[in-house]
Amino acid sequence: MSTSTPLRTALIGVALTATALVPLQGTALAAQPGTDTVATTASPVSGIEDATALALARSLADPAWGREVRRAALAADSVGLGALTGDATARAGRKLAAGITEADRGVATAKGLGSGAGSLLRIGLADASMRSRLASGVAPLVAAAPSDDDGAASFTAYDSNGAAHELPLDGATDRPVYLVDVDGAKAVAEGLKVIDKALESKGLNALAPAAAPTAASGIDTTRIDSVRVGDVKEPFFKGDAEIFTLVTGFGKDGKPRVDTVEMPYLNDEDTTYYPGQVLVNWSNYKYDMADAVMMEDDGDTNYQALAKAIAAVLLTITDQGAYIPLADALLDAIPTSWWTDDPDYVDSWYTLARSSSGLRNGAAGNGWMTVSPYHVPEL
Repeated sequence: MSTSTPLRTALIGVALTATALVPLQGTALAAQPGTDTVATTASPVSGIEDATALALARSLADPAWGREVRRAALAADSVGLGALTGDATARAGRKLAAGITEADRGVATAKGLGSGAGSLLRIGLADASMRSRLASGVAPLVAAAPSDDDGAASFTAYDSNGAAHELPLDGATDRPVYLVDVDGAKAVAEGLKVIDKALESKGLNALAPAAAPTAASGIDTTRIDSVRVGDVKEPFFKGDAEIFTLVTGFGKDGKPRVDTVEMPYLNDEDTTYYPGQVLVNWSNYKYDMADAVMMEDDGDTNYQALAKAIAAVLLTITDQGAYIPLADALLDAIPTSWWTDDPDYVDSWYTLARSSSGLRNGAAGNGWMTVSPYHVPEL
């Protein structure tokens, strides 16, 4: 994990209303009276993850179920809890399934995702170095993936009796640890759909009218030939980063627009990737300039709230007949008071031109990309 100072920008950390938050004490995963209770957190998703970790830890008191979970954890880097409990043969796993389904719904609600998001909670070993200890039969602990934004030096894990253990964030522990977290790649994919749909409903991001066919018909784009980020804002215990980019500019109708770009391949810091991915589709834009803001989703992003905040700001901006950067307006749309385990600002690229080619360093100095014009011919 990088030791550089995090470049934070408040892109979400929404304080959900009581109707949006699934109260932990009302779920099947809540602590039972007279037993260890889960500490209250300001983050709805983190709270659900913690309650799930405690419930899963207690369920591992069933040896048969513990073996099923161990086999699954050794067979893959992560496994969906919905599928794991849904396919369980051990009694404790079957008993846990309903609570996991309810917890998945709670996560989807807290993240502003639709009912089609499906199972989002998953587990995996905190670090690959723990595999040998797990395989040899050392009893595991279970924890919610810790936030990297609260400055804590430790996090809480639970054993099969429900007892809490404080573990250091550097991963130094004699016991293997299952981490419960959200499938970030799946959540980002669904969340960007929510943003696109919400902006379209506000009259933003309207599709340009089809142009008459010409001999040179097709689409002019800017393509990412290579990209590298110095700090993906993701600590070791959370695994791969979940990166997405918001491209902003003025649409053909003169209104601001935001196009979402999923970047599931950009997992590790200080690693160069060669995606050949289209970043800007110039047929969507009035001017030959656009901005790009790269973010990393830390888990609590409420995509409905994010879309509403962006739309509220963009609807106040009018076309002055010349290109003006919109990246700062987009970043300033989200109040800093909304921070929890917020999506982290990774870097931004201002005034990308239709003709831009070669190396472009990010404004924050945390990343770079090489780009080139790329014409996509009509079929």
